[in-house]
This record gives sequence, C-alpha cells and structure tokens, in this order.
Amino acid sequence: MLAIVVPYYKLTFFEETLKSLAIQTDKRFKVYIGDDASPENPNDLLEKYNGKFEFDYHRFKDNLGGISLVQQWERCVSLSIDEEWLMILGDDDYLDSNVVASFYNNFNDFNSKSNLVRYTSKLIYENLNTVSDLYKHPIWETATDSFYRKFSKESRSSLSEHIFSKQSYLKYGFHNYPLAWNSDDRAWIDFSDKRPIYTINESIVYVRVSSFSITGKRDNLLKKNASEIEFYKFLISRKFKYYRDYQRIEIIKKYGKEIRRYRSLLIYEWLFISYYCVRYFDFDYLKKGFSMTINKLKS
Repeated sequence: MLAIVVPYYKLTFFEETLKSLAIQTDKRFKVYIGDDASPENPNDLLEKYNGKFEFDYHRFKDNLGGISLVQQWERCVSLSIDEEWLMILGDDDYLDSNVVASFYNNFNDFNSKSNLVRYTSKLIYENLNTVSDLYKHPIWETATDSFYRKFSKESRSSLSEHIFSKQSYLKYGFHNYPLAWNSDDRAWIDFSDKRPIYTINESIVYVRVSSFSITGKRDNLLKKNASEIEFYKFLISRKFKYYRDYQRIEIIKKYGKEIRRYRSLLIYEWLFISYYCVRYFDFDYLKKGFSMTINKLKS
C-alpha cells in the first residue's frame, strides 16, 4: 500500500537513510531506489541491508537530475507498481522508527478525507552540527493555509516529510520549475485537490541541510528567482480566492520583489500586478509601483 521512493545520487549520508528504513517497526512498505547514474556505487551498502526491508534498486543509464530534478523524481516514482500511497525520501534524509507504523495507525482517520499526509520534521544542519526545533502542524489544514505559514516563516515544508496518494499524483504531476524550487509547494496545493492536509505529529522526518545541497551559485540563484516568479504568478492567478486580502497583497508584493531582484518589470508584469492591486484595493502599492516604472523609463 505504501511505496517509499528514494531518488539516489550521493552516498555520503545514504546509509543513515537505509538504516532508518531498516528499523521501521511496521514493515508494510516497499522501497524503490532510482540511481541517477551516480558516480558513487551504492551496491555494497545495499547488500548490507538486503533482507532487512523490501526494496528494488534500478540504475538509470543517464543522469537526469542535473537537467531536471522533477523528471528524475517522476521516473523514480514510475518504478513503483501498485501502491496507492507514495513518499519521496531524499537520499540524505531519514525517518523516525515509527513513521510507517503511524501512517497505518492513522489511516482510517485520513483515508477518503485527504490526499496528502505530512509529518512533523526537524532540520539537520550538517555544517553547524545542530538540529532544529520540532516543526509541528495543525492536524487538519488547507494546502493554501499551509503554504502561507511557510511563506510568512512560521513553518517549513519540503518533499521528504509528505505522503501523497498516487491518484492525485497521476492527476496533477509535479510542475517542472527550475531546479525543482517550489515544485513541492505547487504539488501540495495541486495534490490536495481542495481536500485538507492531514498531519501526523507523533512521528518525525529528519531533513538534512548540508554543503551537498543545491545552494549559493549565482546561476542557481537566478534559476531559483525564475522559479519563484512563475510560482507566485500561479498563486495570484489561480489560488487568490483562498486567501484573505492582506495575504493576497503580501503575495503580490513578493511577486514584484522577485522580479525586481534582477531586472525591471516588463509592461505585462506591471499590468498584471496593477490589476490585482486594484482588485484588492492596495492603491498605495500600485502608486509606488507606477512611480518606479516611470523612473525606470526615464533613466
């Protein structure tokens, strides 16, 4: 019923991931490992865990994650067979021993009521050798409210601590943003399909932040910026009815800020912002944006 999909590339922390799967108190899951043509062969390590939990390992001939992380996720998911629920677990993240057990213990509470289950999480800051506080969530919460808590830095969210229905995944898929930034945020809004997210607060997923993560390079920052522009435009044009006026304005401001981080607004972008500012009555922001535009045209 539950497939845990691991897109594999780096060996450094992979054993901790495998160990956390081996110690699950409930073995009703199958792991699918998709090797993205990694230069670091995991076969010896996988042999060590052979028989400790059920898994299939497949090595892809070409590296796809360097081109599109989303497409690598998708081809790894395609390795799964008839499981109805999916988790994509990073190859450097790991689980509490009762994550799978708590999924089944809570199953009757969320089945047919939600397409998306999330766990509490902690961040492992590898370079600082520290662990974050626990990130808990409301038991039931809309996906749009969940994102706004992340947006306002009251919470966090990433790929590994979610389980989603295969039916929702097949309906929507992952949106292929550059470097997959915001692809998970978009997925939770899409996959929820107007149903609330269900949270399991008694189990923890540990998400690692290390120098091996995608960070820092200017070309990556530019791709992140392009991703955020596209994602916030999606929120404004498709999901604004689910937000309060003050939230809508903050999202509009974020959209404009991301554009202006590297370039001036184009005319159609200014018109887009202007329309929603007028619609939601933030004339001060509209006036400020108009003045900035005029000054840009004069310079």
